[in-house]
Amino acid sequence: MVSVPSPTHGAHSATAADQPPLPVKLVIAGGFGVGKTTAVGSISEIRPLTTEAVITEVAAGVDDLTHTPGKTTTTVAMDFGVITIDPTLKLYLFGTPGQERFGFMWDDVVEGALGGLVIVDTRRLDDCYAAVDYFEHKGIPFAVAVNAFDGEVRHDLDEVRWALDISDPVPLIVFDARETGSVRDALLVVLDVALSRAQSADPA
Repeated sequence: MVSVPSPTHGAHSATAADQPPLPVKLVIAGGFGVGKTTAVGSISEIRPLTTEAVITEVAAGVDDLTHTPGKTTTTVAMDFGVITIDPTLKLYLFGTPGQERFGFMWDDVVEGALGGLVIVDTRRLDDCYAAVDYFEHKGIPFAVAVNAFDGEVRHDLDEVRWALDISDPVPLIVFDARETGSVRDALLVVLDVALSRAQSADPA
């Protein structure tokens, strides 16, 4: 336990309002075209930093565009955004590249993250195994969010949990990557999971 010294006589005592918000790093991950860049852009209070590149004919032959025919760009490094939850907490959001060939970058992007949000497209569940396995293997708290493309979820959440072999303690929710409030609620679920993990690991 960290003890906080009492202020000396006549000194100004710091209040929560005097302190800068606590910076917290969260990662938004998932397969190709599941909505990671959209989610970061929907909620970031700054203009999000993206490393989008135009999908070339060669890349189109590698990445499956069957369910994303209108997608013309892809993240080749990461997305970055910032959102202040309240005066005490600011989230720094890092979106991972979705293609398997950029998987070598994940360790660098995820380093120092408190937790992760894995976005799932139920039309392409096979593309989501890698992200779920990654966070489980690393022992990083995470939640899984099914992106409701066109307001539709094609599979029941219990079916999604079974198909992706998601353990019961991992939250599984539905959200819309285009809606600020929906993204915020999903991130708050991740924070809750991370906080619960930290509290259970605290010997005090």
